[in-house]
Amino acid sequence: MSEAQLNTGLFALLGLLVGSFLNVVVHRLPLMLERQWRRDAQEMLAAADSVQTPEAVPAAEPKADRFNLWTPASRCPHCSHQIRWYENVPVFSWLFLGGRCSQCRARISVRYPVVEIANSLLWAYCIHRWGLGPTGLAWCFFASMLLTAALIDWDTTLLPDDLTLPLLWAGLLCSAMGWIAVPLKDALFGAAIGYMVLWLIYWAFKLLTGKEGMGYGDFKLLAALGAWFGWQALIPIALFSSVVGAVIGIALKIFSSLREGGYIPFGPFLAGAGFLVMWFGTGIVDRLLQP
Repeated sequence: MSEAQLNTGLFALLGLLVGSFLNVVVHRLPLMLERQWRRDAQEMLAAADSVQTPEAVPAAEPKADRFNLWTPASRCPHCSHQIRWYENVPVFSWLFLGGRCSQCRARISVRYPVVEIANSLLWAYCIHRWGLGPTGLAWCFFASMLLTAALIDWDTTLLPDDLTLPLLWAGLLCSAMGWIAVPLKDALFGAAIGYMVLWLIYWAFKLLTGKEGMGYGDFKLLAALGAWFGWQALIPIALFSSVVGAVIGIALKIFSSLREGGYIPFGPFLAGAGFLVMWFGTGIVDRLLQP
């Protein structure tokens, strides 16, 4: 076995482990943000009340339980059984348990092993293509961050700044360091144009309809993709994400599968287009349009 094959296999295994952690991030990060927003709102309301009635002494709030990416330990959402380490081995534990909780036998979503396998394949691909070095590691980071952002947006219609902004700045940094084959000038223009294009579409749609067609997280995600691939990639990314998003949106509407409010997150389609450009390059549109 060659060194390249060994590295690819090793990172496929590491990708499984990181994929298991991504499942935690996808579940907990939106809850962490909601808790933080609630605390911020309560503090603002308390401050406003104290200004209106300065003699009032605010009651002490109960100390909230620690909740982050590390604590508390993972539990079954149905019976609160604490998941033991051997029940949390990526893919294998799910298969061994038959996709069910060991205590209450409630079903465990198949998405958990799917995410782990997807991240494993992405890491193996990145190391196989770019090798074990700064470039390969950078693209592993890109793939995991993009996958996580897409899943969170699909579940919650949120694209957290905790993911989009590090992805954007990492793309610019990798370009500046020469770790990706995108000149810094192209990366800067890609980030700026990517953000401005969706920002202009957002405000044009809002002025015409009075509704918000997308969120600011979409602007930042396309800016991040522009930083990683350069401004030349913005057209194929926008084309693929728009076409696929429209097709899936129409299908969901036909089968009455739209979520409450009728919102369809755009981030997963941007992410899917980003993965296509990562695999096939910016010339994918030309190749597909060739007779």
